[in-house]
Amino acid sequence: MPLDDNTAAATPDLQALYGDATPLAVAKVLDRIDANSRLFISHSPFLCISSADAEGRMDVSPRGDPAGFVQVVDEKTLAIPDRLGNNRIDTLRNIRENPEVALVFFVPGVGETLRVSGRAIISTDPALLESMAMNGKTPKSAILVTVRECFIHCAKALKRSSLWDPASQVPKGTIPSLARMIKDQIDAMGETVEAVEERTEKAYIERLY
Repeated sequence: MPLDDNTAAATPDLQALYGDATPLAVAKVLDRIDANSRLFISHSPFLCISSADAEGRMDVSPRGDPAGFVQVVDEKTLAIPDRLGNNRIDTLRNIRENPEVALVFFVPGVGETLRVSGRAIISTDPALLESMAMNGKTPKSAILVTVRECFIHCAKALKRSSLWDPASQVPKGTIPSLARMIKDQIDAMGETVEAVEERTEKAYIERLY
């Protein structure tokens, strides 16, 4: 259902609907990366980063690498390598227009997540990029985040979803391949499913870094 002024007007009083946040939920928010948060990040191989352009249009992008790929430069600064992709560079374009970002870090097997928000810039500092090299290849840029808020998030969502439970994994073939989806959605620019699948698998091997 599309949102309109009537929908907005019908939004309930959220404070009355949900009640007050618990004192602990409010007090746990830090303005820095503490020792426990640093440890969590060092074990995290995957995060999602949200950003928005100047008009507030949102985007969320997954980022992954071996655990510890995000560098804790100091208690106020994180550095995230920007690896090879499809060159849409949505996140980087957004940061150029609007530096506000938010991150959620995941650790396999751990129910809790770590949430961080702050302001980001794009760095092409050679020394920083060299420190992020993988398989002998450096990223073209890195995202530096100045931390404004950092806090641990409880495990309820991951428990409800059974995200780490092997029994909840979807059998292979249940979800169409990327190539099949693209072919169905936009006819894959005239390419066959097989051609797109071959190109995609080649990129997974040759263009991870």
